[in-house]
Amino acid sequence: MPDPSGFLKHERQARPKRPVPIRLMDWREVYEPLGEPAINEQAARCMDCGVPFCHEACPLGNRIPEWNDLVRTGGWRHAIEQLHATNNFPEFTGRLCPAPCEAACVLNVPGGPGAVTIKQVEVEVIDKAFDSGWVGPQPAPVPTGKSVAVVGSGPAGLAAAQQLARAGHAVVVYERDDEIGGLLRYGIPDFKLEKRHIDLRMEQLSAEGVRFVTSCDVGVDVTAEQLRAEHDAVLLATGALAGRDFDAPGRELSGIHLAMEHLVQSNRHVAGKIDTPGITAEGRHVLIIGGGDTAADCLGVTHRQGAASVTQLDIYPRPPDERDDVRDPWPTWPWILRSYPAHDEGGERAFAVAVQEFLGDASGNVRAARIAEVTVDRSTGRRVVTPVPGSEWEIPVDLVLLAIGFDGAEETPLLPQLGVARNSRGALDCGPDWQTSSEGVFVAGDAHRGASLIVWAIAEGRSAAAAIHSHLGESGSLPAPVTPADEPLAIPR
Repeated sequence: MPDPSGFLKHERQARPKRPVPIRLMDWREVYEPLGEPAINEQAARCMDCGVPFCHEACPLGNRIPEWNDLVRTGGWRHAIEQLHATNNFPEFTGRLCPAPCEAACVLNVPGGPGAVTIKQVEVEVIDKAFDSGWVGPQPAPVPTGKSVAVVGSGPAGLAAAQQLARAGHAVVVYERDDEIGGLLRYGIPDFKLEKRHIDLRMEQLSAEGVRFVTSCDVGVDVTAEQLRAEHDAVLLATGALAGRDFDAPGRELSGIHLAMEHLVQSNRHVAGKIDTPGITAEGRHVLIIGGGDTAADCLGVTHRQGAASVTQLDIYPRPPDERDDVRDPWPTWPWILRSYPAHDEGGERAFAVAVQEFLGDASGNVRAARIAEVTVDRSTGRRVVTPVPGSEWEIPVDLVLLAIGFDGAEETPLLPQLGVARNSRGALDCGPDWQTSSEGVFVAGDAHRGASLIVWAIAEGRSAAAAIHSHLGESGSLPAPVTPADEPLAIPR
């Protein structure tokens, strides 16, 4: 029985961050543990609502009230069991998910005392579980004799691989990078997710029988014909890595890059894979175009690389500080100003502005950007960005990072080999059983949904695994938290 007055006794307390001057000197995670007994008090704020909207907002259906109450009463060992019952990788979601569950928390109603710190409790539970040795392999007692190829080792692919391996299938995960993890490995900076967390899970999955093949570009190094010959089913979990570009005069100038080019090189440098990143912000005037997670990641990286200055542009107006009850009624995802730790570290942030032209020097390098205030109209169903006359100005720039989203799955040789095509959104379609138009080929995660949240990737990976298990004719069923047609209650825009 939870404490029904816990939220009256304890105020919401944010997870502490390391001081800015200290954390800018390294690449370690920004947040520090809150620790007991403070985390017990935060968990006690959850009152196990009669209708727990946090469940509805989380595609994994995490048992949030259950593990909150277990933490409140000191039942940490049982809390990790409840957490793992629905989520393969809470150490990833607790660090990277924007927490639609907190947006839908009953305590987050307008005028309320503030949502339960669900992510914070989640991280503390899984970290304590690893430290205490409670997270071990769970190999299948009896093999099924069936084999599944998983192409891509991001959260969707890894979640599916673990579910299938625990059901007794032989699982091989193919990854074109030299390390497992997908964007978790080379797309997410260490100050958000230290890579030791991925390594711990790789040890567990390997002990459960999952085999990893790295530096393998499926469709080139291994053909679709070989995949089909060696496996009974194929899951495409390749992500949505086709970066969205920016068509403006001067785009061809040197010094203008897609954000992921910058982030991958930085992560490889931090991991000791390359001596010096080819794209670095050291001593440069940086312009970041975009207002989301990727832009904030670039911002934090440029600070640590020693940028001379950083300016971040967002074409949309500055969001309000509090929820608009008419536009975004609780429990939907509110359009409010969201600041990341990187914004505490420096740089300028401008809203309702857009680059009109990049200006170059005699050597063909970008030297400045001409910017204007803009208005954005979506009333026709498509976005129309209109410059405000007479509002232009120029800023010095010698490095531009385009963090304006993704255009779906990449065109690779594998897709035509399998007979699978991208749709108009650049994603891969599937039926209600997660199977594409090609027999025995399934899809999950961003490759199917488009660039989305890590909880959706894990949820789709688990659901696709359940569909594959059924397709292979095995008895019993695996958890399937979502269907391909499901849409979130709270949609981060």
